[in-house]
Amino acid sequence: MRSAEINGEGVRLRAFRPEDAEALAEGYNDQMSQRFLTVVPSPFTVAQAETFIVERIDSLFAEGGAFYAVADPETDELLGGVGFDKAVPSRGQAEIGYWVGPWARGCGVATAAVRTMSAHAFKHGLHRLELVTHWDNPVSQRVALAAGYQREGVRRGAQPNRDGGRDDMLAFARLASDDGEAVPRLLPDLPGGELTDGVVRLRPLGPGDTAFLTELRSLPDVVNTSVPPVPPTPEKIRQRCFWAEAHWLAGTRADLVIEDAVTGEPAGDIGLFNDEPVTGQAMIGYSMLPAFRGRGFPTRAAQLLSLWVFAETGVARLIAGALPTNKGSQRVLEKAGFRQEAYLRSRLPGPDGGRVDDVQYVLLAEDLLR
Repeated sequence: MRSAEINGEGVRLRAFRPEDAEALAEGYNDQMSQRFLTVVPSPFTVAQAETFIVERIDSLFAEGGAFYAVADPETDELLGGVGFDKAVPSRGQAEIGYWVGPWARGCGVATAAVRTMSAHAFKHGLHRLELVTHWDNPVSQRVALAAGYQREGVRRGAQPNRDGGRDDMLAFARLASDDGEAVPRLLPDLPGGELTDGVVRLRPLGPGDTAFLTELRSLPDVVNTSVPPVPPTPEKIRQRCFWAEAHWLAGTRADLVIEDAVTGEPAGDIGLFNDEPVTGQAMIGYSMLPAFRGRGFPTRAAQLLSLWVFAETGVARLIAGALPTNKGSQRVLEKAGFRQEAYLRSRLPGPDGGRVDDVQYVLLAEDLLR
């Protein structure tokens, strides 16, 4: 299966050369590479790069794998590397991996390299390729989806980390019978990265929001209306912030921060939970910091999110719930166009192991427009 070079759209895969050692060391020493390529020594020296080129690549091919330099087809500059290992011949499967130097990121190099390597592997007898990536590496997840890999699930504790522990990993896979086209997303990115009406702004929740979310999710009234009604641990808060984009890319939920559009201060959060894509039904929920209550922010946020949902996704029906005693939340939903549809007895877990009733509201696209 070893080839002198493999030409793809915008990239050329070729053998590594001794003169690539410095660029290889620079790429592997990059902060992102060190974070996610945990098997790479830290630091990674030029001498180690030279040994890798001379010895390790031959070993990979001998083990049934492959590893190629990703080069610019016009200048031959080294842009990264791509290959596969962990081959299981009896199953016709292997695990694909890649890296791209910081000097070549943001130009589609990784997607082109993974597409080219995948086509080459399938052409030479493999039937299934897996791409495994960290929860908090949305860039790699985007590459997987763009290269035709479908997310299949979570592998718990699959990857050793540099702290002596083990990380859960997301598994994507592509079959030789797949068309290789980009995987359609249930929840697209926001236009321009945000939604705003000039008063409030909605933007995706991210790693920088841990302190804000900790403050918000520790409020007693927010805890009491959460499911389940218990304060989240610091690790759960961290996961929610660092893994938010992964959930969005998977199409399962979209977590957003509600900001004051004038000051930029975080005022609350609002989420879309896409738990019934087959029936076209999803749910929204929101919380506000006390300093921003009584200013109409959650109503505006609910309207902004609903407009985006009906215009850009396959959701046809939005639901939201409120405790019977939470008249404030019920007024927010009614002002946003939601209509009360049901009173569900003992629907949700309540404090101290009990159950609480839920008043359910529904919004359709025609309700919002009307």
